[in-house]
Amino acid sequence: MQVPLSEVLTKFHKFVSSLTNIKMQYRYLFILFIVMVMNSCNRDRSAADLIIENAVIYTADSGFTIYTAMAVSRGKVLALGDDRYIRENFNADSVFNAGGRAVFPGFIDAHCHFYGYALQKQYADLSYSNSFEQLLEILQKQNEEYPSVWLAGRGWDQNRWPGRSFPDNEELNLLFPDIPVVLVRIDGHAVLVNDAAIKLSGLTPDSIPDKKEAFVKDGRFTGIFLESYADLFREMVPVPAGNELTMMMKEAALNCHSVGLTMVADAGLDATTIDFIDSLHSENELKMAVYAMITPNEENINRFLKKGVRVKPKLSIRSVKMYADGALGSRGACLLEPYSDQPGNNGIMTITPEELGRICLMAYDKGYQVNSHAIGDSAVRMVLDVYSNYLLPENDLRWRVEHAQIVDPDDIGKFGEFAIIPSIQATHATSDMGWAGQRLGSKRLKNAYAYRKLLSENGWIPNGTDFPIEGISPVNTFYASVARKDLKGNPPKGFQRENALTREEALRSITIWAAKACFEENRRGSLEPGKNADFVILDRDIMVVPEKEIPLAKVYATYIDGLPVYSR
Repeated sequence: MQVPLSEVLTKFHKFVSSLTNIKMQYRYLFILFIVMVMNSCNRDRSAADLIIENAVIYTADSGFTIYTAMAVSRGKVLALGDDRYIRENFNADSVFNAGGRAVFPGFIDAHCHFYGYALQKQYADLSYSNSFEQLLEILQKQNEEYPSVWLAGRGWDQNRWPGRSFPDNEELNLLFPDIPVVLVRIDGHAVLVNDAAIKLSGLTPDSIPDKKEAFVKDGRFTGIFLESYADLFREMVPVPAGNELTMMMKEAALNCHSVGLTMVADAGLDATTIDFIDSLHSENELKMAVYAMITPNEENINRFLKKGVRVKPKLSIRSVKMYADGALGSRGACLLEPYSDQPGNNGIMTITPEELGRICLMAYDKGYQVNSHAIGDSAVRMVLDVYSNYLLPENDLRWRVEHAQIVDPDDIGKFGEFAIIPSIQATHATSDMGWAGQRLGSKRLKNAYAYRKLLSENGWIPNGTDFPIEGISPVNTFYASVARKDLKGNPPKGFQRENALTREEALRSITIWAAKACFEENRRGSLEPGKNADFVILDRDIMVVPEKEIPLAKVYATYIDGLPVYSR
């Protein structure tokens, strides 16, 4: 049983009075005085669970305020201020001295494929292949070490190979005549498959109405399929289930926490996957917050869209992901004029204005956000024009154009006029810059990856990675936004540097603006009293270090709801 402090002090006072040595009385009275002062201080201070002090805390609030200390209670930010203010007003059993390190709001990826990234463990990593021959070597090694009834790989990019042309599947057929092989291109919009996989699909050259999406040579498939047919083959690859899938999701989350991510917007999920993520949250198996963009199939439309917005502590379902075209690297992005390196080919429009409009109408009625993948200037124009049929100026529906990589100058103003949000991925610019000019020509290239122009339309812009197409690191996103260089520091003067973001803008794009793009700005994205205590501590301050040192920054610790989810 706890004894009241007043009773303890009374007994202590009687003990002091009983002492005959005057010096001893004074000594114990002094101790009593100190105890009473400390107790008085403790009574006046508010209780917190955690105090961070001796830090450089970038709040990303409206004034971009910087503090040195923060108090956290019950998973929320309680207060911020200087060290003295927090010490005098708050008391916590856990006090972390940051040692002068920089603290940022938890990073948010505004557009990625988190679930797809988790599934990558079952795929051979083809991103390191510098030739088709090297790709085949990786596959042979994968098949020897992990024999399976299917062979899948991801990450190849013919733009990195000699000749830069799409491969044929003849050698795949010789090496793997019986095992179905599905190899996903780095952008996810193209696949290379062998004849065994084609046979399982049931496709024949005569059954393909649009030969742009399936390459045929001398009456046979070459194994290259784009867009909807690429999706067909990707979905044929068996997905792990049960505990194996849970472990893959948890490993993916830990990897993301290790680079400072506390929330992701997953661009295109079906109902089964959303239910699985929801169950992981409910069982506290997954700490990562997920903004789920639903794919527009009938099940998702009936289960989610028609029933309105659904928001939980770590799961939001209030947006639909559409596709207007393909990717630039596989010449699937739809352009107003033909590709500079392939005359006669304008790319692929993957949806009609009428079908996009049908989804937009349902979304508008139910308060859903529409997020449309559009890379080529023709696709971007179509999406903007369809959106404008439903959006009034100064609306706050935050309908997004995902990627918005090539925008005709005549269309830039539509983003501001109808409050349409361009959702960008800065590392796409630095990944594509080596070959994008060949696809577009120098004149059109100036209208590509124009992030500063797009930012100026609404005054804010969300940023992401599109991982696993790019790497998962938000620090690399920050660096690409600011420097417009790859991780080797090229080009020395930056790629079209006039469209770089400032460091403050780049930080906002992966914190508060990314949260705002997901309607999460009232509980995430900045460090302010009452908001979730999601934050990341870096080993160096990316806001002030020399530009070349930004990619060297490592995560020291990541917190979600005031609790550590990663610590180095």
